[in-house]
Amino acid sequence: MAPGLPQSMADMDRPHFIGIGGAGMSGIAKILAQRGAKVSGSDARESATAEALRGLGATVRIGHDASHLADDATCVVVSSAIRADNPELARAAELGIPVVHRSDALASLMAGLRPIAVAGTHGKTTTTSMLAVTLATLGLGPSYAIGGDLDVPGSNALHGEGDIFVAEADESDRSFHKYAPEVAIVLNVELDHHANYASMDEIYESFEIFAGKIVPGGTLVISADQAGAVELTKRVRDLGELKVVTYGESDGADLRIHKITARGLTSEVTVVLNGRFLTFQVSVPGRHYANNAVAALAAGIALGIPAHNLASALGSYTGVKRRLQLKGEAAGVQVIDSYAHHPTEMTADLEAMRSAAGDSRILVLFQPHLFSRTQELGTEMGQALALADSSVVLDIYPAREDPIPGVTSALIIDAARAAGAEVTAAPDKDAAVAAVAGMAKPGDLVLTMGAGDVTDLGPRILAELSK
Repeated sequence: MAPGLPQSMADMDRPHFIGIGGAGMSGIAKILAQRGAKVSGSDARESATAEALRGLGATVRIGHDASHLADDATCVVVSSAIRADNPELARAAELGIPVVHRSDALASLMAGLRPIAVAGTHGKTTTTSMLAVTLATLGLGPSYAIGGDLDVPGSNALHGEGDIFVAEADESDRSFHKYAPEVAIVLNVELDHHANYASMDEIYESFEIFAGKIVPGGTLVISADQAGAVELTKRVRDLGELKVVTYGESDGADLRIHKITARGLTSEVTVVLNGRFLTFQVSVPGRHYANNAVAALAAGIALGIPAHNLASALGSYTGVKRRLQLKGEAAGVQVIDSYAHHPTEMTADLEAMRSAAGDSRILVLFQPHLFSRTQELGTEMGQALALADSSVVLDIYPAREDPIPGVTSALIIDAARAAGAEVTAAPDKDAAVAAVAGMAKPGDLVLTMGAGDVTDLGPRILAELSK
């Protein structure tokens, strides 16, 4: 049964989510529960997110079983990660219950509001969360759906009382074509998601479709620095009534970054807007995150919010989980968690930490994410790791993919060593924790890096260092 759009919001009265604990799925489930829907769902394992949803009245069961789907469910919500042989999906087909893709469910939540959709190969979660926090600080009561928790489990989404809806728009499976935003942000356009895109031409075509979905008179906020974004700007400038606003450090940017000053684990950013300087604080380090903040600033201005108000409120953003998040300190060693899994993200986070670290060593525990990504970008991942003083590399986290013959972490390790990096292969997580804790010395910074479950190893490293 092919997923489709709910015929009416009544179809979302009793939704059942397969994989309800996922970042995107849990956010939609939370908003529906806050709007009064009777939400149910299942997930592969217990989590704080599942418990947070239960606290909102949702029924969440662990494991996937046909019996978990109630006969009176009005729809079943799935993501692209749910396999066709899932028993709950098969049960939905037997009962004739409509199957709704996550993106269609999110699009239905935006109906009647002023959507801001944030897209790009990387930086979406940070930029979306910056916007959500900024608009909330200004008292605008936004609704939002983010691909990561702001602070506590379940903080990735909210049904707000205002008319703005900020959403992370996923290009990986082309699902961002479902949205019709008033303002869209494109942070960067790069070749990724290799299981769904065979070339940059396909990537450009997909982003052109996304830009074409912006409502007439709406605004595209797009990087003036990143090559793929610059090319996309050329392709979409003549789209109907679309307004295009560029931002970045390039001289021709509409919202130009004049200066980024590193201040430890924070930054001070000065932009030029209509010939005047505007300075504000960003609570996360590095040029990558400073650029995300300026993109958020530009989007808020496009909504008609005064720039100085936005700049002041941006300083209230304190980060999102897994985006250079400090996990703790033990034996004089700080452990920081990074979601970076694409070479550009890895480079940005390592450069940010290098600028903040001073003379401290940077040690990385890296877990590659997806066989297809490693096959295409393993060399670049290895080269990025050369920015660290030493790295330990785990096996590939498969997520939704089956193994690809010949594709292993060795591709990354070999490339890293060829780039002059000091890197060690870890046969398992226990060995990885022991290796990192064994090499760490007082004053070092340790990064657990990757989009998989490497995030769970930070606390274990801290415990080992405390012994």
